[in-house]
Amino acid sequence: MDQIALGFSELLQPAVLMMLTIGVFAGLVVGSIPGVNDNIAFAVFIPFSFNLPAEQALALMVGIYCAAAAGGAIPAIMIRVPGTASALLTTINGNAMARKGQAGQALSIAMVSSVVGGLLSALVLLVFAPALAKVALRFGYVENAALTILGLSSVVGLLSGNVLKGVISAMLGLLISTIGYSQVTGYPRYTFGSINLIEGIPFVPMLVGLFGVAAVFDLLRDQAQERRENTEAEKLPEIGSMRLGRTLIRRLIPTWLTSAAIGNFIGVLPGAGMLMAIYIAYDQAGRRFRKHFAGRKGEAKWDEGAPEGIAAPEAANNAVTASSMVPLLSLGIPGNSTSALFIGAMALHGLVPGPLLFTQHADIAWMIMVAFLACNIIMGPAAYIVIRTVSRVIFSIPKNVMVGVIVLLCLLGAYSDGNNLFNIWVALGAGAVAYLMKIANIPLGPAILGLVLGGQMEASIANSLSISRGDWLVFIDPVNHPISAIMLLAALLMWVAPALRGLRHMRANRCAKGQRS
Repeated sequence: MDQIALGFSELLQPAVLMMLTIGVFAGLVVGSIPGVNDNIAFAVFIPFSFNLPAEQALALMVGIYCAAAAGGAIPAIMIRVPGTASALLTTINGNAMARKGQAGQALSIAMVSSVVGGLLSALVLLVFAPALAKVALRFGYVENAALTILGLSSVVGLLSGNVLKGVISAMLGLLISTIGYSQVTGYPRYTFGSINLIEGIPFVPMLVGLFGVAAVFDLLRDQAQERRENTEAEKLPEIGSMRLGRTLIRRLIPTWLTSAAIGNFIGVLPGAGMLMAIYIAYDQAGRRFRKHFAGRKGEAKWDEGAPEGIAAPEAANNAVTASSMVPLLSLGIPGNSTSALFIGAMALHGLVPGPLLFTQHADIAWMIMVAFLACNIIMGPAAYIVIRTVSRVIFSIPKNVMVGVIVLLCLLGAYSDGNNLFNIWVALGAGAVAYLMKIANIPLGPAILGLVLGGQMEASIANSLSISRGDWLVFIDPVNHPISAIMLLAALLMWVAPALRGLRHMRANRCAKGQRS
């Protein structure tokens, strides 16, 4: 308790608290701009913190880190373009609710979920940081390989309808992830002599294209159809009431708790990142929804406006933010790419994350941890202010103009990730591919998961086999690698469970037909 009190004594200085608040508003605004991701937001603000005292600079960075992940849900829900990569899955059910006139409720679910996930994550950081750091140390190449397989297996829960098309989508993502230098052999693959592909297809421009540019193609198609049919152009959804009823809150509590727990676990693991957390949380929420709510009268279908489809990814992505600081502050190991940038912000002020940070700069270390708690408390009311402001300034723009604005922001966001014109072509090409996939009814989610996990899976499996001298049984060794064995068993169950359910349905149908005859 003395350490926590020390952290609050630093944080509650007026200048430090003001910088944290500025960071929260800046993160929400930047996150709500389509095509600008949280990495870019964080990188842009690092130079501004150079002349600030260490505690003020890091408070500013904490605010931006937490709020940018939440802000990405605003354009995802309103215009079907995620402001950040962490809002990818929020787009599906969030925009569906907005199109039904429930934009305010969808936004409120997203923000409350982000706050709940962030607060639980901050409490975990404060209470369990030493124990969780020890768990992170047990994850080597073998465990990381099993984790990627488990994450990719969660794709089964995303496959509605044609399973074959979903598997094809995942394989396409894995194939694209192999472009560039091999992490194992060091040789270039599928670069076709292009320097721009040596490090692989740029990830941020590709995400901008898959969602932002593809959304532009959808808008253009809608406009063309409206002209042909001489119908009035569809207006952007009105926000309306943002009040959440008690019944809905009680319904979402299990989803919030489960998704926050998943986000906390994934955040502690170095290199896992937000995307894996939101996909696993989304999968689990989908299973619960289908079990308890699917088929009820007046209930939306999954992927067509289910509130759990917003609550799960938003609670999970904000749960990752604070928990990703556990290995960073305790061990100096970043949990994801944005927390890696946090090391750069600390280095500017002569701070080195790791065990010595808690002995040499205990006040700063504990200030950072309590700042995550305060940040999520501030983010609640701040989000409502930003939503109302953004809705008046941006989302009131007519659809004809909005198309041009989205294109400009998407291409600007793609270009700013490395200041390379090639990124613009990547965004346009990815947008065209995503649009064609939608026409062919091929789900996009599995492809993105394959993109995210492909490189990490390949490197982890190769390193594991190198250590075990080619023995594949190392992954299911219950003695030396029990965590890996458990995760692979869970991955197997994810694939087997739907097949067993299908067999049960077939038997039930046969029995029903037999009784009728």
